[in-house]
Amino acid sequence: MTNDLIGGAALYHGRVMHRRLRPVSHRLDYRLFSMLIDLDRLDQLDQRLKYFSRNKFNLFSFHDRDHGAGAPSDLAEWVRRVLSDEGLPADGAIRFLFYPRILGYAFNPLSVFYCHDAQGDLAAIIYAVRNTFGGRHAYLIPVEASAGATDIRQSADKVFQVSPFMEMATRYHFRLSRPDARILVAIRQHDAAGPIFNAIFSGQAEPVTDGALKRAFFRYPLMTVKIILGIHWEALRLLAKGMRLLPGAPDPAHAVTVVRLGREERIEAPPLAAE
Repeated sequence: MTNDLIGGAALYHGRVMHRRLRPVSHRLDYRLFSMLIDLDRLDQLDQRLKYFSRNKFNLFSFHDRDHGAGAPSDLAEWVRRVLSDEGLPADGAIRFLFYPRILGYAFNPLSVFYCHDAQGDLAAIIYAVRNTFGGRHAYLIPVEASAGATDIRQSADKVFQVSPFMEMATRYHFRLSRPDARILVAIRQHDAAGPIFNAIFSGQAEPVTDGALKRAFFRYPLMTVKIILGIHWEALRLLAKGMRLLPGAPDPAHAVTVVRLGREERIEAPPLAAE
């Protein structure tokens, strides 16, 4: 894996696995792919690739309004304003791991921004979360200078309801690899009694070419539709095991939770000029 490949784009072919530990045991395992892009090179990808477009319909596409604050404005600008408002470096590459639209549709339960400084060092991670009720929230966590060369470990209290089967009083523990030939995104969720849920995505990189995109389309047909259908299918399986829906929790008043030195604070997502 070359730096140029990671700087431009990569497809990560792999699998996502979820395991619920209690009060019932439940497991899922799906094969899929994610796309990693440099937000500053989106237009170059649009021009270079036949089957990928930015803010236009195509076999695969990226739409700025699907992410961040949900505005049609430049997503990289939104990320940099969030970072700079918190005094974090905002002058380096922003690499974004997400599910692209396939034939115009996508749903991203979790997408990840890897935010670098001007020297190329990883400065912060933004975990962007969506739920099936239309809500969205983000957790911004600076990367400590002492973080290992490979794995990044971070934590945040849950403040945004994702699953109607999961209590709010839980804490996320993230473990990420730095994107390279392979990628890992793992989440352990704990409540007061201990571990309750594990999720992991691991994948192998492939350069983004028209040939790779065409193969991915046939290898994972209508993948993004299957993601949302799979979420509802797994919900039915949980109901059949005796789980019950919990009362809905209101979305946080602010769009971003910033985690600093073990404490969480909420901030308003900065508006963009075009909003």
